[in-house]
Amino acid sequence: MNSRKLEIAVGIFVALSFAAFFMLALKVSNLITYESSTGYKISATFDNIGGLRVRSPVAVGGVRIGKVASIEYDNENYEAVVTMEIEPKYNRFPSDTSAGILTAGLLGEQYIGLTPGAEEKYLKDGGKITVTQSALVLEDIIGQFLYSKADEK
Repeated sequence: MNSRKLEIAVGIFVALSFAAFFMLALKVSNLITYESSTGYKISATFDNIGGLRVRSPVAVGGVRIGKVASIEYDNENYEAVVTMEIEPKYNRFPSDTSAGILTAGLLGEQYIGLTPGAEEKYLKDGGKITVTQSALVLEDIIGQFLYSKADEK
């Protein structure tokens, strides 16, 4: 009888361990978040978003201040429209703030980096960032390099 209780306790421990590792894997892969979505939303348009995904970080000076809420395509202007959800405590971004798609490390994930401007008016919920820098696409850079070398010959 004592052996049976020990087997049940070990089984429960193993099951809880698997559940904890599964939740950790989901959290690390950024598939789930525990934060509530109470921030304000701003948007920006980009020619090329590269590998940017929904839930990618939005950062200023290396500090995460929000996440990408949605990515859509504008059929009229042929650009990607990225909507970002910024945490409410970061509500003082000037209206001339610029946004760029950056890469974390050499082969890391892409995120949006904001650079505050100097205007005295601030971005509000539903605001739009007009100055943007699209993602650097490695294939385009290599192609430009090869074409420039071919022109030299």
